[in-house]
Amino acid sequence: MLETMYLTRHGFRSNWVTDNQGKYTATITSPTGIPSDPPLASHGEDQAKELATHLAKLDPKIDRIYSSPFYRCLQTINPIAELLDLPILAENGIGEWYGTARFDHPSPASPELLHKFFPRVQVSYDPTIIPSSKGETLAEIHDRTAYALAKIIASIDKQWAEEGTGPKSILLCTHAATNIAAGRALTGDQGLDVKTGTCSLSTYRRRKPPVTPLLPNPSDDNPIPDTNWRDGNGVGGGWDILVNGDCSFLRDGEERNWWFSGDEAWDFDVTRTPPDFGGPGTVPAPGRMEDNIKEVEAKI
Repeated sequence: MLETMYLTRHGFRSNWVTDNQGKYTATITSPTGIPSDPPLASHGEDQAKELATHLAKLDPKIDRIYSSPFYRCLQTINPIAELLDLPILAENGIGEWYGTARFDHPSPASPELLHKFFPRVQVSYDPTIIPSSKGETLAEIHDRTAYALAKIIASIDKQWAEEGTGPKSILLCTHAATNIAAGRALTGDQGLDVKTGTCSLSTYRRRKPPVTPLLPNPSDDNPIPDTNWRDGNGVGGGWDILVNGDCSFLRDGEERNWWFSGDEAWDFDVTRTPPDFGGPGTVPAPGRMEDNIKEVEAKI
C-alpha cells in the first residue's frame, strides 16, 4: 500500500507582480508565455540539482512523481525524474493558490505544451480537480488540496487492491501555500506549522490501513467535495509528519520561507491590496513573503 509521501516546494524563482485589474507582469518572460508562470532563477536551478541528489538517496525510494503544472515546479522536479527514470504527472489539484478576485487568474499551460518542455510530463494524466479561475479563500485552498490528495491516495489504493502492486512512496512538488495546506490535510491539523522554504522536503508516514472512500467528482453544485480531513482525521486514513521542511541538504539552507498571514481564524479578508512581490495567493490575497525581500531579490 501507499505508505510514504514526500512533499517539496519549487526552487528559488524569478518574480511577477499583479495590479488590481488583474494585469500580470513578469520579471523574466516565462517559456510558456504566461506571466505568472515564471521559471527558476539560476539559484533555483542549483537548488533543484541539490534536491535531486538528496531525493535519489531516500529510503523508501520514490516510486511515482506528481507535480503542480506550473513551469517552476516541473523545472524543479525534472532532475529527479531524470535520475529515477520516472514520468511526471502534472496535477492541477496541487497547483498554485490565487486569492479571490473579480477577474480570472491565469491558468497553467496545457499538458501538451508542458510535454514539449519536459518530455517526462505524461499528457494522458487526468488531474483530480481544477482550481477556480476566480481564486480561492483560505478554507478553499485547504479543501481543494485535501480533495486532490484524497483522490491521489484512493487511486493508488485501488491499484493495490486490483493489481496487488503499486507505488509505496510518492513525491509531490508544489508551492508554498499548497505545501502548507497539504501538510494540514494529511495530518488533519488545521494549525500545523509547515516549513516550506524553497526546495525544502517534508516526509509524511501513513497512520492507518488504506481507506478508499468513494469521493464524488467536482460539479457546479459541489466544486470542492468534502473529505472530512479536519479535527485530526486527515485524508486517506491520516498521516504523521516525520520530517518538516528539511533544507539541510541545500548549500545555503532554508530560504524564502512563507506562511499565511492573519490569525489563522479562517475568516480574514482575502480581497485586499496586493503585495509588491509575487507569491502564493497573489493577487489580491492574504500572505506575506519573508522580511528580507531585498536580500532575496538580490540573488535573482
